[in-house]
Amino acid sequence: MSIEREVAPERVGFDGRRLAGLDAHFSRYVEDGRLAGWQLVVSRDGRVAHASTCGMRDLEAGLPVEPDTLWRIYSMTKPVTSVAAMMLWEEGRFELTDPISRWLPEFAAPQVYDRGSAGQPFTVPAAEPIRVWHLLTHTSGLTYGFLQTSVVDALYRKAGYDIYPKAGADLAQACRDWAALPLLFQPGRSWGYGVSTDVLGRLVEVVSGQTLGDFFRTRIFEPLGMTDTRWWVDPAGDEAKRLAALYVPSPTGGGATRFDPIGQHALQEPVLQSGGGGLISTAADYHRFTAMLLRGGAGADGAGERLLSSRTVRFMTRNHLPGGVDLDRLQTGGFAETTFEGVGFGLGFAVVRDPVPARTPGTPGTYYWGGAASTAFWVDPAERLTVAFYTQLLPSSTHPIRPQLRQLIYSALTD
Repeated sequence: MSIEREVAPERVGFDGRRLAGLDAHFSRYVEDGRLAGWQLVVSRDGRVAHASTCGMRDLEAGLPVEPDTLWRIYSMTKPVTSVAAMMLWEEGRFELTDPISRWLPEFAAPQVYDRGSAGQPFTVPAAEPIRVWHLLTHTSGLTYGFLQTSVVDALYRKAGYDIYPKAGADLAQACRDWAALPLLFQPGRSWGYGVSTDVLGRLVEVVSGQTLGDFFRTRIFEPLGMTDTRWWVDPAGDEAKRLAALYVPSPTGGGATRFDPIGQHALQEPVLQSGGGGLISTAADYHRFTAMLLRGGAGADGAGERLLSSRTVRFMTRNHLPGGVDLDRLQTGGFAETTFEGVGFGLGFAVVRDPVPARTPGTPGTYYWGGAASTAFWVDPAERLTVAFYTQLLPSSTHPIRPQLRQLIYSALTD
């Protein structure tokens, strides 16, 4: 499914020439080799005011980025999983304060890392159980093995969980393995990026009685018309030609270098459906998802099937961190898809509290997230704005794409 401009920028409060300047700015990333290619979608009031592509989805094959290019969105899967969980919450299936051990008994007695090495760690019992809201806000104490910033990360890698899960482990097995490892911190006391949303995905499975993939398909993708979003691409099918290649910065500084050891995972059906980072999507599909959020949980044009109540979306996109503080006060120093200053965290999204500390323009109440291959989106309810950027460069911290994108988008608003 392709995506095209639906309305002249000036009709929805944009300066069209300045939006065109976005393309000129980011085309330089392609010209000098920093990116192979990219796609950008900007909408206001639910109508696409700017849709553009640049460069190649596959440099080596000479294939350009097309409006229907398939992108690995990695952690932009997390908001989808969070929406799935909150749909079940709206049905009264659980409370946000419920211990997750009610459905996942392996988490009944979590231990927290206290001191020692990966070879001989010492732990203490958790002062309180991991609760559902801890998973949604990344305050559970669960972490990622690939962060390589703590002893607990090393224990994850030792157990077989690095960038990808242990071979042969499904989501249920992974949760049992993670539950046997110590937490990085006491639940609710700090903020740390990790497998919290994957565990949330397993909670969705147990509570709903469906696999995560089936829940996504029947409850989110089909109602929203997200026909291209998937967990993998069949290498023998026509869709494989639409899949962008994955790149990393060249070690010699010569631009982007193809990285098939990770990129080829998208061509294999996963054993573990990762609610934290497993989806492949298109700009058109993910626009349907962000437009639903902007409409307060409603389907197309507000007339389609409603996924969430508008009150629930507003509740999800408030700052839920303990004490209402910024991430800067609670973060544990590992990688995350956000800056920390002036930013809180809601139920599945980073939330702008004050744009000034990060020196990046925006509006309080804007919520967003990104993916490891430098994809990103945000929704600004006050400006009635959604923006999404797609490329395939690991890691997302390589270039200042996201702050520059905000700088240029907000400079183009005229009303």
